[in-house]
Amino acid sequence: GDVEALTGLGVLPCPMAALGAYRCIECNGEATELYRDYQRGVLRISICKSCQKPVDKYIEYDPVIILINAVLCKAQAYRHILFNTKINIHGKLCIFCLLCEAYLRWLQLQDSSQNTDPDDLIRYAKEWDFYRMFGIASLEQTSFFIGIFIALWWMTPEMLKRKSDFILLLKALLLSTYGKLLLIPAVIWEHDYTPLCLAFIKVFVLISNSQAIRVTLNLNRILPWFAIFFGLILENGVVCFFQKMGWDV
Repeated sequence: GDVEALTGLGVLPCPMAALGAYRCIECNGEATELYRDYQRGVLRISICKSCQKPVDKYIEYDPVIILINAVLCKAQAYRHILFNTKINIHGKLCIFCLLCEAYLRWLQLQDSSQNTDPDDLIRYAKEWDFYRMFGIASLEQTSFFIGIFIALWWMTPEMLKRKSDFILLLKALLLSTYGKLLLIPAVIWEHDYTPLCLAFIKVFVLISNSQAIRVTLNLNRILPWFAIFFGLILENGVVCFFQKMGWDV
């Protein structure tokens, strides 16, 4: 069959790897392989020793199907993406999402300003406003993540003992902010619907963050929401700080 289809997101995993290199998408158990290659194009998905189900059924799925399952916040799709693929776009994705958010805030700021003076100084000020919005959005997201890490470290310190655990959770959180890409159509569509769109996108991103934390640390459904709530408190604290400084955020 087609290699791209068999490997989900177009990443061909090694047939054999060290113990714990992969995870079963059903029970989160460790696995040494995702499939076994019998040559001549014959591949067989490995069976999990713990739950007796296929380790990763998504290696046979089309990337579009995987994306739809991820949008539906299915834990199996998250485990496939986080543990069984070699995706390394979290940094670029985060910057792009922040740019989208900064542009939307900047656009709303320009709509509230009735100054149409074409003077170069005014254009420079508007450009600086965009950079300021990007900086504020970055600080807010950083505060949100810091709040999550503090809460998780306080509630489950044994889960974040190693540096690799912090890095994996950070990557998961960055990838789970992909919902902010919906800000692009929010900008294109009528501005009368922008507040409703922003609220919907915010809720969707928070749900994605919760699922990413739950899958990465193998927690129940309640603890991730406690961590997110603490992250929101810290983020809102940063917003209040900027508002007291007289900045539009």
